[in-house]
Amino acid sequence: MQDTRTAIAGGSALTTKRTSKRTRRTWKGIIQNWELYLFIAPALIYFLVFCYGPMYGIQIAFKNFIPTKGITGSPWVGFDHFVRFFHSYYFWDLLWNTLSISLYSLAVGFPIPIILALAFNEVRNGFFKKMAQTVTYAPHFISMVVMAGMIITFVSPSTGILTHIIEGLGFQSPDFLTDPRWFKTMYVFSDVWQSAGWGTIIYLAALSAVDPGLHEAAIIDGASRFQRVRHINIPTIVPTMMILLILSIGNLLGVGFEKILLLQNPLNMTSSDVISTFVYRSGLVSAQYSFSTAIGLFNSVVNAVLLIVVNQIVRRASDNSLW
Repeated sequence: MQDTRTAIAGGSALTTKRTSKRTRRTWKGIIQNWELYLFIAPALIYFLVFCYGPMYGIQIAFKNFIPTKGITGSPWVGFDHFVRFFHSYYFWDLLWNTLSISLYSLAVGFPIPIILALAFNEVRNGFFKKMAQTVTYAPHFISMVVMAGMIITFVSPSTGILTHIIEGLGFQSPDFLTDPRWFKTMYVFSDVWQSAGWGTIIYLAALSAVDPGLHEAAIIDGASRFQRVRHINIPTIVPTMMILLILSIGNLLGVGFEKILLLQNPLNMTSSDVISTFVYRSGLVSAQYSFSTAIGLFNSVVNAVLLIVVNQIVRRASDNSLW
């Protein structure tokens, strides 16, 4: 028994010594590279203050939050807010609108930057390439409010340029702003117009890593340009594509509410009301802070689960994953 205690004490002392040594080594590395740690300090502070700090307030999703009593003084209600949301008549409508817009955006918006990047990479005229890239990048820098105003102006039934073009071709222009059937299409394609060019940057960076010797060898072997794109360029950007696809699916329920809220009206509400806009109305307009926090927490948990599951699937299928 004494030998056992002696062995345990010796093992504990050895573990403590190793931990102390590792701690000293860590602090020594920090002191030696203090400039690098100082460089990342602002970003670290930002995430701690604005991302991790507010997580303290997540507990009001399980409370009946009363501002006069504060977070700690408000009574616990458990999962009542979640049950209320799941059993509400609007739950499935919100979930369907959010998923349909996200999947629609993913199906249309994900491949277009890839196609644009492959096309830009094959352009040999430098002036035309720079001009085309500038034209496609420019919409990204337009603010969301201005973008929404432009969309409303373009599709206006009386003065909209898109409306006049459709009618000039002999067709009847649909009511883009008031017809619920057209809201998702208008939202998705305007989003593609605004973000597709900017999304090509990361793919062009990946394509710049292609060894020119591979193209030279393929040309000698008689490969056409399309064959070189298919067998050299596309396999090069597949890891980047998989990472961005994982991140996109991990944000499947995270449809931003800014543009939807700006384009939303009572006539298209049946197809434009998503979880994020409902959280905005419930929390900031109706002051149902606990209820809106519970909905937002549900949204975040689902996104996190999707991210982890998809990442695991991709990691098993290939070597391309986030972790």
